[in-house]
Amino acid sequence: MQVASVASIASIPGTYWQWQGHSLYYVKAGSRQAGRHPLLLIHGFGASTDHWRKNIAELQQDFEVWAIDLLGFGRSAKPNLQYSGDLWRNQLHDFITEVIREPVVLAGNSLGGYASLCVAAQHPTSVVGVILLNSAGPFSNTQPEQKSNLLQTLMRSVLLQPWAIYLIFQYTRQRSVIRKTLQKVYLDQSAVTEQLIEDIYRPSCDKGAVDVFASVFKTPQGEKVDILLQQITCPLLTIWGEGDPWMRSKERGAKFRQYAANLTEYYIQAGHCPHDEVPEQVNALIRDWINTCDL
Repeated sequence: MQVASVASIASIPGTYWQWQGHSLYYVKAGSRQAGRHPLLLIHGFGASTDHWRKNIAELQQDFEVWAIDLLGFGRSAKPNLQYSGDLWRNQLHDFITEVIREPVVLAGNSLGGYASLCVAAQHPTSVVGVILLNSAGPFSNTQPEQKSNLLQTLMRSVLLQPWAIYLIFQYTRQRSVIRKTLQKVYLDQSAVTEQLIEDIYRPSCDKGAVDVFASVFKTPQGEKVDILLQQITCPLLTIWGEGDPWMRSKERGAKFRQYAANLTEYYIQAGHCPHDEVPEQVNALIRDWINTCDL
């Protein structure tokens, strides 16, 4: 099968960078190419640099490739902070400026896509191109808000209680639950390997992991995606896994087309994480687009 040839690829050993008193994990592969900007890969919620192993293994042949664990995820520190797009935007901008030291092509999946948009829109000198894979993030609400009923208000207040968040966290971090969740969002079930499950489970055992999880329920929404898209001036590539149950890919893609000026898009047979599910196909799209745009 397509994934089988790369499913057992080991993660590339990384190192740590100190940022605002916290240890952040990153990996680097390949060598800098003349006339070609580095590629920086950003994972989604609950994932890490490990989720890009299949992409790094191939893309390093043509690019200098970096990947970093966002603060709160993977092997990076998990302090008790208010996590937000602004926090990760600042982390990524400083990493590009202080460590890579050259503008990059940013590629982000899900939450990592939203963080990438924030950097490209609000620190444009750091980014020469953006690649979004089933990118998350809120759009401005074009429909009038409906008043919450009493039951909805009560449920929300309960879910914000520390004991409730702790119980939800303990349930969702079980390997069996991780497996079931992945099987729902991957079209190719053979891509849901024990290695992938372990990569997601392992960071959940770290000190502070529950605090990061809790912040998802408490942190206010950041800048809206439509605002960010209108601020971006660099080329943008969107790759949508059509079988993603968490995103209405066609509907969401139409919104991106509405607000993005310099957009190339592809829809492929995959779920929420197309880079991991069909890596050869995604790697080819990334390579061809970067070469076409001469980034």
